[in-house]
Amino acid sequence: MEISEKLYVGDVVRMRKQHPCGGDEWEIVRVGADIGIVCRTCQHRVLLTRRKFVRGVKQFVARGAESEG
Repeated sequence: MEISEKLYVGDVVRMRKQHPCGGDEWEIVRVGADIGIVCRTCQHRVLLTRRKFVRGVKQFVARGAESEG
């Protein structure tokens, strides 16, 4: 999936692979060269390179508040 949209803190995405806790929805908490995400099931934090993040995203579930303004 090619992400042509901008990424915002607060966006919720579904990743291709499930987390070991069983969750597959992640909230973006940091945007930059690296993308920080938090599992919405167990609150585990992960830092991914932008390339790994883009390759692992399956779909956007919800957009963050910053994307509206």
